[in-house]
Parts: sequence; structure tokens; C-alpha cells
Amino acid sequence: MAQIDRMMKREKLIDLPKVIDRRGNLSFIEAKKHIPFPISRIYWIYDVPGGQKRGSHAFRIQHEVIIALSGSFDVQLDDGSRKTMYTLNRSYNALYVPNMTWRTLSNFSTNALCLVITSEPYSENDYIRNYKLFKEELSIATLKGAKDIADGANLSLEPQYNTVFDCSLIEFPVIKNRAGNITPVESLRNVPFPIERIFYIYDIPSGAERGMHAHKHCHEVLIATSGSFEVELDDGNNKKTILLNRPMIGLHIPPGVWATEREYSSGAICLALASEKYESEDYINTYSKFKKYRRNGN
Repeated sequence: MAQIDRMMKREKLIDLPKVIDRRGNLSFIEAKKHIPFPISRIYWIYDVPGGQKRGSHAFRIQHEVIIALSGSFDVQLDDGSRKTMYTLNRSYNALYVPNMTWRTLSNFSTNALCLVITSEPYSENDYIRNYKLFKEELSIATLKGAKDIADGANLSLEPQYNTVFDCSLIEFPVIKNRAGNITPVESLRNVPFPIERIFYIYDIPSGAERGMHAHKHCHEVLIATSGSFEVELDDGNNKKTILLNRPMIGLHIPPGVWATEREYSSGAICLALASEKYESEDYINTYSKFKKYRRNGN
């Protein structure tokens, strides 16, 4: 974490990549590239009633990035000596918040969806929920960072040939609150891989199809954080279609399975968690090449 402190000691707005496509726009984030830390945990906040606030706490160690996947909300930051206010209302803008910063989320618009990416697994001991204690701890410069999670885990680097029967639905926790619900996901805990890349598809027009590729090594989990869509899975011999329509349900797609997303509802947002950083060589982008790849595997 000392490396993070040297890189970014203050909050900062980050312009994320935005890939414009007639089938819907896509933005993505890679650990230690677009954000200055490994991705240990992510969560999304939704169903926030009007007038409610979220947060009003600080972290001793954890750094985070906050994104408005849809709608808008305000983020008030306080580092003990100054206060700043940011309005997040674009899916390709992220707000980096360093540790030991008091933050409050408020003024949520209707159907606002907040994505938070963090540097550490959940630990209640990392939270400072009392502002007076926060001010006291700011005067004690003895905080030490936690170690980065290990990169790579134990995923195979060999091409893989999974089937549609190896794909599975994952039910994530839901933390219900009168101020809105939270669904959290931790690398290597809720998902069977370290999260190296996050991307999300939004502004999707009616009738669009996305995906239409397979991966040689990369695992993915797809989540309908807003709205719904169908995922057709194909291993070259078998096909299966899964409907994703709840923000606490993810579909794990291991390598070697062709996936197509379609039947997007109005306002749908597809969030994807990936085990690898982007590598064009990992993609199989035509169905004829996919069929050849599967024959080689057999």
C-alpha cells in the first residue's frame, strides 16, 4: 500500500476507456493500470430510496474507486482539513478515494446504481464510523498498508475446453438496508478467481447482441446489475440459454465456451468480472475458429 500512497495521496477523477459501439457502449478497468491497486472486492449499491445517504465513514487502509453505472449521486469527501463535493453521473468517470478520507454518498437519482471497487477484502476493523475518532486517528501517522493479493492464483495457463455444463449460477450476498441494498463480491471468495479486469456494457439498444466469442484462458462472471438479458452458451455440441435478471446472481463462464448476450431489456447494464487482463490472443472471435478450436481439444 505504500506504493499507492506515493502514487495518489488525494482523491482524483479518472476518465475510464469508453468503447463506443452501436450495440451498446463498453467501459473497462484493469487492476494496477486504470486504478492504482489490486481488485480485492467490489460491490454495487441499488434500490436507494430518495433522500437517503450512504457511507458516512472512512477506511484506515482501504482505497476505493466509485462509479455511477447509471443515474447520478453526490460524493462528499473530507480529509480532515478540506471538504470537496463530486457529482458522479457518467459511466466512464471514476472517483478515486484514498484511505483515511471520510466519505458520504447522497442525492441519489431514481434508479441510480453505484459501483465500488476496493483494494482490500472486507474487514469491520478497517472502518472508522465515528467522525471524532476519524479526526483523532488522522493525527497519528502510524497506519501500515496490507499486502496485495497474489496475482494469477492457480488458474491453468493451458487452453481449456469446458462445456455448457461447467457454467454455473452464483448467488451473491445481499445486505439489505432501508437506505438501499448492497451486493458484495470478493476475489477468490465469491468468485473462483482473482478479479483482474472489470467491464460493463450500457446504453444498449433494443435488439442488440453482444459477446459472440469464447476465451482460451479467461474466466468471466456476468451479472445483470440493472434490467435483464439472456446468455446463450455453446460448447460446440450443446447449447443452453440462461436468463439473468437479478443483481445478486452471476453466471460463471469458464474458458472454452462460446457466449452470446441478447434480449436486453430497456436500461439493462451487464457487469462482467474477468480473471485476466485484456489479451487479444485469448479471444476466439469467429464461430468457425471456435469449432476448429473445440475439435483440436477433442
